[in-house]
Order: sequence, then C-alpha cells, then structure tokens
Amino acid sequence: MRRVRYESAGGPLFVEEAAVPEPGAGELLVRCEAVGVTLPVVRKVTEAADPIPLGGEIAGTVVAAGEDVSRFRAGDRVTGLCFGHGYADFALLREDMASPVPDDATCVDAVALVRGGLVARGALHAAGPVRGESVLVTAAASGAGQLAVRLARVLGARRVVGAVSDPAKAGFVRSLGADDCVRYGDERWGEPYDCVLDAVGGDLLTPALAALAPHGRLVAYSSGGGTIQAYDLLVGAKSVIGFQMALIARGRPELYERWRRELWRLFSDGALRPAVHGEFALEDAAKAHEAVQARANLGKVVLRP
Repeated sequence: MRRVRYESAGGPLFVEEAAVPEPGAGELLVRCEAVGVTLPVVRKVTEAADPIPLGGEIAGTVVAAGEDVSRFRAGDRVTGLCFGHGYADFALLREDMASPVPDDATCVDAVALVRGGLVARGALHAAGPVRGESVLVTAAASGAGQLAVRLARVLGARRVVGAVSDPAKAGFVRSLGADDCVRYGDERWGEPYDCVLDAVGGDLLTPALAALAPHGRLVAYSSGGGTIQAYDLLVGAKSVIGFQMALIARGRPELYERWRRELWRLFSDGALRPAVHGEFALEDAAKAHEAVQARANLGKVVLRP
C-alpha cells in the first residue's frame, strides 16, 4: 500500500510503499477513502523534533477486525481519529474511536463534518447558551470554524460574525450564514460580542478579549498558545474558558456521542453541510499541508487515497 511519511522536522512529505498493517485487539483495518488534514498535524510536521506518524481523521470501509471487536465488521463504513499512520491506503482505527457513516453521507462528508463539528459544538457548549447573543468566530473559514459559524446560527445566536486573516475570505464566510466578516488586522471588530470562539490563539488573544462586551466569554480552543493579562479580565468582568475535545471524549463519552448524533441529524436535515476546500491525492499531501499552513483554505482540506 501507499503511505505518506517524512524523515525530519520540516522535511518534505513523500509517498512510500509499506505493508498493509494487521489489526490488533480492539482495532479495525480501514480502507481509507478520505483523510482530513488538520492544523495540529501540519504544525507537528514543521515543529516536532522527531518525525511523527501522519494521523488524524479518516473515513472508509472496514476490511478486517481484530480480536474483541464487537460493533463493526467487514463492509461497514466508519470514521474516526487515527493515532497511527492515517495518510495511507489502509489505516488502523481503534474501535472505541470509530463511529458509523450514515448511508446518506460520503466519506468526504464524514471527515469534513464529524471531528471539526465536534470541536465546534464543544466550544459552543463551553461558551454556554448563545441563543439571542452575539458570537464572533475566529478562523471562520477553517474546517472547524465554518461549522462553528453555522452551529452558532442553528443554536439561536442573534448575530454571528466571522474573523479571518484575509479579506478575500469574506464572501465565503458570509455564505455560511454569518452576518458580517472582519479581518484580524482591523482596528475594531464591530460591536462588542457576548461570546468569542477563538481557534487561533497567540497574539490574537488580546484583540479577541478586547472584542468582548462586559461579562462576555472567550472560549480558547487553539493549539497556538498565547498569554492573557489578568487586568484585561477584571475590566469588564470577562471570562476565559479553555476547551479541549480529548477531555470530553475520554471523560464524558455520553456527551461526545450525543453531539455526534446531533451533527448527523443536522446533516440529514440539510441544516449543517460542511464546505470542502479541496480534495488532494496522497502524492499531493504537501500541497494540502501548504494550504492549511498558509490558512488559504475555505473549508476542510481532504486527502483522497
């Protein structure tokens, strides 16, 4: 089978031939039909000291199951988070990380919707009820950001605004249902917001906090780090809430599953359809990474083995 790999931090991605892995206990062997490219994986390729397996969101068809697998069998379509080599024709997926793909959805739909949608839904859950409120979403054109914009509207937000790095993305963000779109470098981001969902972090935390109305909440769910001054919280009695999807998946699996079912219900009803920026062959994985790293994508970037 083909597999994408690299040999040193920041080194070029290349396709190599590798043996098809054997599923161990509790594992599924999946023929990959779609692989989601995420910013955390792109960052690790450029920043990690040692090479890592290129994993992430995969979707495809089960071709074999290891011992102790009870929920899936060969022929089932599944999606889930792969912690090993996922940029490949075949990948191993733990059964407890797998969920079924409905008949009315494609595997591309699955990798564009589930993980990013869970992150977006979780960030909105962390923010508290947003019905009747104003919400600002940073990285609004990203795989998770686009879904946060749409979900905020579904959950009854009065006003939803997207924030992006490039004004050329404004039309796309408005097409998601946003009332407006602002640029990170703008001096002001419009009216003060009841809630800001931030997926960027770093230097953007300060203007994101400044954009909040008194008693507003900033939900930080970025891997980009950053620092906030306590005084900036005291002025206006603002709050910062951290959110991490892994803690929900491990600690509250029933909530994780409820959100997953909610996402697929909204998808089937036509109320939530993820945008896909582009589909890349495995041989073009470097181009897919470039699009995500440059924040040039409008929606989810997907590999198609």
